[in-house]
Amino acid sequence: MSDRQALAALPPGLLEETGTKRLHIGGTQRKEGWIVFNALPGDYVDILGDVRDLSQFEDESFDMIYGCHILEHLSYINDLPNVLKNLHRMLKPGGRLFASVPDLQVLARLFLHPQLTGPERFHVMRMMFGGQIDAFDFHYVGLTDEFLVDMLGPLGFSDIYRVPEFGLFKDTSSMLFKGVAISLNMVAVR
Repeated sequence: MSDRQALAALPPGLLEETGTKRLHIGGTQRKEGWIVFNALPGDYVDILGDVRDLSQFEDESFDMIYGCHILEHLSYINDLPNVLKNLHRMLKPGGRLFASVPDLQVLARLFLHPQLTGPERFHVMRMMFGGQIDAFDFHYVGLTDEFLVDMLGPLGFSDIYRVPEFGLFKDTSSMLFKGVAISLNMVAVR
């Protein structure tokens, strides 16, 4: 099955919460059964740390890893490939990575839409480059399903799927702007 075919067909149970070890990277809400790892402190954070250093996590230790609007904050030269490699390492065989990022293709189309006002276009630009409200809120890469498949496939993920939404958390993975879903939601199986 080609990567493009894998993006089209979803197997039963792909989006279900399973397993006893689940990691939510960058999470801002508590949910039973999930460990929250975040660079910013909060009462919902179980482990404080930077996603660029995942050395504290053992090999094959998680059934599910979830990250919403995290990967775009990493340099595509070194940080992003290293983080993706570590996420693969941390997943148990058959474990699933749930990754949501701003969809660069969707945002580019929105940005160029002739009916947007100046403030709306500025808002789309912030979705592309980050809100820049703190030291972590800068985007270093724009991602598409093609780019993510090309990065995840060589790491050993057996199947990669694009999904409309995960339904696991109330977060930006299901955000709409002007009625358009702005997130690229992918599930990669180790």
